[in-house]
Amino acid sequence: MSTTSDTTFSGSIPEIYDRLLVPLIFEPYARDLAERVAKLKPQAVLEIAAGTGVVTRELAARLPAGTWQVATDLNQPMLDYARAKQPKDGRIEWRQADALDLPFDDKAFDVVLCQFGAMFFPDKVRAYREARRLLKPGGHFVFNVWDRISENDFAGTITEALAARFPSDPPRFLARTPHGYYDVAQLRADLNAAGFTEVVTEEVGATSRASSARVPAVAYCQGTPLRAEIEARDPAGLEAATDDAAEALAQSFGHAAVEGRIRAIVITAAG
Repeated sequence: MSTTSDTTFSGSIPEIYDRLLVPLIFEPYARDLAERVAKLKPQAVLEIAAGTGVVTRELAARLPAGTWQVATDLNQPMLDYARAKQPKDGRIEWRQADALDLPFDDKAFDVVLCQFGAMFFPDKVRAYREARRLLKPGGHFVFNVWDRISENDFAGTITEALAARFPSDPPRFLARTPHGYYDVAQLRADLNAAGFTEVVTEEVGATSRASSARVPAVAYCQGTPLRAEIEARDPAGLEAATDDAAEALAQSFGHAAVEGRIRAIVITAAG
């Protein structure tokens, strides 16, 4: 299956993503990134791959009046959803933009940040060069990526369940893209190639919680591009595949409320 679908977040995906996946796995890391950025006391912040705006909202709550905050995303449907959820705030500018070709002047921002977007960049070094181009002297590029899928319980269990359902052609979106860019040496090499000379990485673990196994099954199978992989293999089989994922999660984590490990790598680059 073409990996171009890995970056397609449209249809009902933004709503399911924000309602289920954001509280499941993104909120703790959004708070973490927003706190890191706020401590830098920026006057101008660019967010890349803002998605449905969870970091945008967390950051807006921490930045003082007068801070210029720009939220961008490649997918207009995700950006539209984010804008609709954010209370009106004159500090925030919304722009559809490609991380590989950002429509802003050189040295325009104190901080460029990105939550779980770098894994989707088709040319990571080029995207990092763009981030560096936009930073003022002394600025910082702050972002995170997911650690390997074996360190993220629900994503790993769902991938295994779908492999059992489609043994001849397992859907590999989660392992391939969200959890496919975790090698710290590679991250450092890519950032160095883009011109960053100071790179600090930190592993950050958290716990993913849901009221039932069905919640993460729907979140991942129907609220991410994994949905397109399932429907490509069985156009009428989305619900059945979601049921398989839910049952596998229940078997591993229980039939009531569930908890699972999640782990990310947070990177701060400068220089």
